[in-house]
Amino acid sequence: MTRRFAGPADLLTAVGTELGVSPWRPVTQSLIDGFAALNGDRQWIHVDPQRAATGPFGAPIAHGYLLLALVTPMLDEIFTVEGGAPALNKGVDRLRFRGPVTAGARIRARAVLSSAVTVPGGYVDVTVAVTVEREGERVPAYTMDSLMLFRRDVVASR
Repeated sequence: MTRRFAGPADLLTAVGTELGVSPWRPVTQSLIDGFAALNGDRQWIHVDPQRAATGPFGAPIAHGYLLLALVTPMLDEIFTVEGGAPALNKGVDRLRFRGPVTAGARIRARAVLSSAVTVPGGYVDVTVAVTVEREGERVPAYTMDSLMLFRRDVVASR
């Protein structure tokens, strides 16, 4: 279930809490192939199932940047900030790829609101600690801090 905040100011009182966990999401070979076509990284470890079966992971693995791109829809499944305030992506800190995600595996994101502070210009500066878990594995796929800005005084138009 998606956690809903009425507006950016509500994030200020939720620091230190777990925002939630996204549903499991499959990482299919067709998703990996599509990403390879977009970014041009067609290494055999990603796109050649027969050769990858004899490689170090026993199957093709997802590109790290494909897995990173999936964090946005997973965070959208975890929490939303209403009131017409779009999240402005500032970037990521402390990104660490920890374990490979093989084709056919499932991942999900777990998010904790690490910090939320009001900054000049009417914004709330937010850091969300994200762990992307691999189903059935102890070590996550990756960990990172997602950095976002929300405009405090934006009101939804109806």
